[in-house]
Amino acid sequence: MERYFDITPRQKEQFAALKPLYEEWNARINVISRKDMDSFEEHHLLHSLAIARYVRQNDIAFGNVLDVGTGGGFPGIPLAIMFPETRFTLCDSIGKKIKVVAAVAEALGLENVEPVWCRCETLPGGYDWIVSRAVTDFSKFFPLVKGLYSRGIMYLKGGDVHSEISECCRQCRLSPSSFEICRIRDWYEEEFFDEKYLVINQKALPLHSPKKRNN
Repeated sequence: MERYFDITPRQKEQFAALKPLYEEWNARINVISRKDMDSFEEHHLLHSLAIARYVRQNDIAFGNVLDVGTGGGFPGIPLAIMFPETRFTLCDSIGKKIKVVAAVAEALGLENVEPVWCRCETLPGGYDWIVSRAVTDFSKFFPLVKGLYSRGIMYLKGGDVHSEISECCRQCRLSPSSFEICRIRDWYEEEFFDEKYLVINQKALPLHSPKKRNN
């Protein structure tokens, strides 16, 4: 972790506590496969924190973030540790996974995490950013969340992501220029990230505030 990020002693303590917490919960509720648990830092922490690399690299004000299909809390929990000033809502349609998220957040003292058991399309919106980790094809994901955010989407995805985004642009009538695709291997040395990408789709922000009409 410290090879790639400058973190405080408190964050170091929280990241160190994560694997034991998930091992304890995994014994009761299977939220992470055994294979992934053996590579927990690489497959879950570093993968989730690729979003943090992009945010810091581009000096983005993260604001209010919704993690869609968070599962056991990824990427939301690691991001909440890294950005304690940001409010994270972690939603999933499977109740037992949200139970784990709530317990882990409480154990870590993460007051900036709100676990929500629901489907994302039932939420009222008002988020700055959407984050997610490969819950579905992007062309299916985008219609679910398009009314929920004001700034953009950061989506962790593997495989032939360029073809997937091209198809999404065709189906959802999006401009290819609205997408940025970052190869995570450019940030991390581990081979696991060879075919892992961070897809960013940002909404254009107005250059000036709208002029007030004279009544």
